Amino acid sequence: MPPTLQIAFDATDPHALARFWAAALGYEVEDHTEIVTGLLAAGHLTEEEAVTDGDRRSFRDVATCRGPGPRIFVQRVPEPKAAKNRVHLDLQVGPDDAPGEVERLVALGAEVLWVTSDRGPATTTLRDPEGNEFCVS
Repeated sequence: MPPTLQIAFDATDPHALARFWAAALGYEVEDHTEIVTGLLAAGHLTEEEAVTDGDRRSFRDVATCRGPGPRIFVQRVPEPKAAKNRVHLDLQVGPDDAPGEVERLVALGAEVLWVTSDRGPATTTLRDPEGNEFCVS
């Protein structure tokens, strides 16, 4: 059986970044209420390691989202992003839809860095709310 792909992001605010990527990709933020509640009741997790968001209980330092593609796993790290990504996501929507998709992602909190067509169709490089670069083409 081949491995399942999960993409992991480091973040200072894992819940905000998971919400961003869930909205960007049409995914759903996973509900960890049952797992967190069980771990709290068993004494395997402390209240300081959990957070409440509305009616959901979550891990303080981890948030996830899933959809039809790879699962997104976002974990809290103490340090901010310091250098260019060695791996990035490419969101391929087609040349007709790319401008509208870029606008939608900017409204969600992304920032446009540059646009290039040096390798074929126009590609917009953006930065997510935590500074991770990704492309739309």
